[in-house]
Amino acid sequence: MPPPCDHTRRALIAAIASGPLVLYAHETTKTLTPELVITLTGQALIAHDLCAVGYPGFDQVVAEIRRGDIAMTDLETAIVTPASGAATREGVFLHAAGVPELACVKQMGFGALALANNHAFDFGREGVLATLDEVRKQGLAAAGTGKNLAEAARAAHFEANGQRIALVAMATGKIREGGAAEDALPGVNELRLTSLGEPDAADLDRILQSIRLASTRSDYVVAYLHNHDWREDKSVTQEWTRRFAKSTVNAGASAFFAHGAPLMHGVELYRGAPLFYGLGSLIFHSRTAPGFYRHEVWQSAIVHLSYHDRKIVRIELIPVALNEIGDDPGQQDQTRGRPRIAGGREAQAILERLQQISAPFGTKFKIHDGHATILL
Repeated sequence: MPPPCDHTRRALIAAIASGPLVLYAHETTKTLTPELVITLTGQALIAHDLCAVGYPGFDQVVAEIRRGDIAMTDLETAIVTPASGAATREGVFLHAAGVPELACVKQMGFGALALANNHAFDFGREGVLATLDEVRKQGLAAAGTGKNLAEAARAAHFEANGQRIALVAMATGKIREGGAAEDALPGVNELRLTSLGEPDAADLDRILQSIRLASTRSDYVVAYLHNHDWREDKSVTQEWTRRFAKSTVNAGASAFFAHGAPLMHGVELYRGAPLFYGLGSLIFHSRTAPGFYRHEVWQSAIVHLSYHDRKIVRIELIPVALNEIGDDPGQQDQTRGRPRIAGGREAQAILERLQQISAPFGTKFKIHDGHATILL
């Protein structure tokens, strides 16, 4: 599929730039024009080039992602190049993609990627560097891995709509031996947990210091966690995760988002910053058998965060549905896990579930016309 025409994209951007945005509050309504829209999505476990083949509904997803001035996600796969090492795992949980798949991620509208996750090491330390190198060649900002721990912990800096933005990324849980970055070895910016299930003090200090430094050089900082600490029930957000997310805001983050458990978790507001404890998957090219994952794994959302004068003025959520059964029965793996903008009852169900799991955090939603806004 060719990329959307330039005039189409200009029209989309112009429509958003010209239209007023409403700040929903409990008692007041205020009209503000955002100076920056950050778009966040579910993780991208991509193994097949969606841009080359296309499918009904793909263009709508791309248009939604491109609504933002900058779109971010987690690249939940290694990019295999001649510089990659040997595979470090086998079977359906080996995640591998090629350069065309990465190029498709960029074509879809993403400008920044978190690389810190438990699959970064699927092709060894060489694979960590090969992926990072290819991401940079594509002109994408990247955070969460590096040639050493200092680089892996460092924020990625970039600009959008005249604003300076930073991304700091880290991963917790299922980082296999050899996968974590060290002083002189490449790998992932790991946030380890102690035997008591709390963040390691040294790791926490390093990460928060990176956010503090980024906040002095940027207008907005986004903190990202790839979290595989789900214990008995992967749908439950652990209390340490909530405390950690809030500590990133205290250090200077404008927003926090996470993946890991492949399903949505609740949303919380803290000191004017949104905390998305799990956004599920935008693309989920899993090779597991149908029925392996619960129904909610195939639901997600695209989030638009509108900022004015460094303050959040609108949070909009667009429901996304992924197909567990392939569009082509003869190519199950190749044609499953494709995102489509949900509509009708399906959209309502996705948004109501997100509303329900966010309610314990005191978060209030307004659901209307197939999307939702969060009351600020």
